[in-house]
Amino acid sequence: MPPTNAADTAWLLVATALVLMMTPALGFFYGGMVRAKNALNTLMMSFSALGFVGLAWALLGYSFAFGSTPLAHAFLRGVTLDLKGTIPHLLFFGYQGTFAIITAALISGAIVERMRFGPYVAFITIWSLVVYAPLAHWVWGGGWLARLGALDFAGGTVVHVNAAAAAIVCALVVGSRKDYARQAILPQNVPFTLLGAGLLWLGWFGFNAGSALAANRTAALAFVNTMLAPTATLVVWTLLDLVRTSKATAIGAATGIVVGLVAITPAAGFVSPISAILIGAIAAVPSYYALLFRARTRLDDSLDVVAAHGVGGVVGAMLTGVFAQPAWSGVDSTGALFGNIRQLGVQAIAILATIVYSGVLTFAILKAIALAARLRTDIREEGLGLDFTQHGEEAYSRGEGAILLLDGGSRKAAEPQGLKEEAVANA
Repeated sequence: MPPTNAADTAWLLVATALVLMMTPALGFFYGGMVRAKNALNTLMMSFSALGFVGLAWALLGYSFAFGSTPLAHAFLRGVTLDLKGTIPHLLFFGYQGTFAIITAALISGAIVERMRFGPYVAFITIWSLVVYAPLAHWVWGGGWLARLGALDFAGGTVVHVNAAAAAIVCALVVGSRKDYARQAILPQNVPFTLLGAGLLWLGWFGFNAGSALAANRTAALAFVNTMLAPTATLVVWTLLDLVRTSKATAIGAATGIVVGLVAITPAAGFVSPISAILIGAIAAVPSYYALLFRARTRLDDSLDVVAAHGVGGVVGAMLTGVFAQPAWSGVDSTGALFGNIRQLGVQAIAILATIVYSGVLTFAILKAIALAARLRTDIREEGLGLDFTQHGEEAYSRGEGAILLLDGGSRKAAEPQGLKEEAVANA
């Protein structure tokens, strides 16, 4: 067995841990923007992906995405300490698994506060195998988009456009919250959202720079671009807020950071630092106005997955086709600005194929699950809050709390009077 490259392996160990951390960070980013009665459920939607999607990835997902045949690595067959490139194959498997986990968790932002937890975990588990893994194969596993020449350094299409396409279908199939467009639905903990955004930014260094799969110049480029693009998005987003409302909102700042991170993801290892700044600045504008437009529609994409990850991902993927520069990437990845106009067409094909495949399969999965179980909570459960009705717990104690009673040796949750009164008031 040839010796492992110690530097590359050490960096990928750190990068894997950073990307894994992004899923709990996403939980806090989302959890701060929902109502208090749904905070734990929103966090659990992210945390559950660590288990359900992580296990599915180990058993079948990795094989579907990176096997020479769909079952070549089923149940981790052949995934050993032998080298894949300069790192152990087992470490490559683990690193890629963190991407599958966070992608599935992203979808939850579109259906928080009304989807039942059991059908949700069934959906993300099946979705990770049927939608995410094949798309990962198309782009990173030697599939047809890779052969076509699509550029996606760390997941602009595979992760963000894919998750956004699934999110809009989920929002339409599950339906809107009963209070949507009838009363203000205010975030319960903005500092949680800012904390989540900060931790996502930290984790994203592993997401983008780790995608070089080595401690090399490409990793350094992706690392710095991951630092620079969101700074430009944050500045532009803040200025747009100030011009439009004379107030710079914290939720806006957190959203702007994420949009910048999304936009630079497909380009991180292909473009110069100045191009990264331009990508971050440009992406802020369509995402900002897409968010405002969505708020005027009946689409209850609760936490604006489409505006942030969909629009940001599409803009980033297309601008990768504009700014990609071999002088920085070290590979033949020339964009339209440097003479390869064809790359824009290739990027557009990758985006459209991702949207169609993810959207159609997401719809089919949801309808199949709906044959066996109800997808959304009823009005009473939504009024009580999903923390209590789906988990028997509360994020914040309200007097009596959800008391557990012993009844003939079995445990059952008693509904606190305060929750009953709130449900009646909200019905």
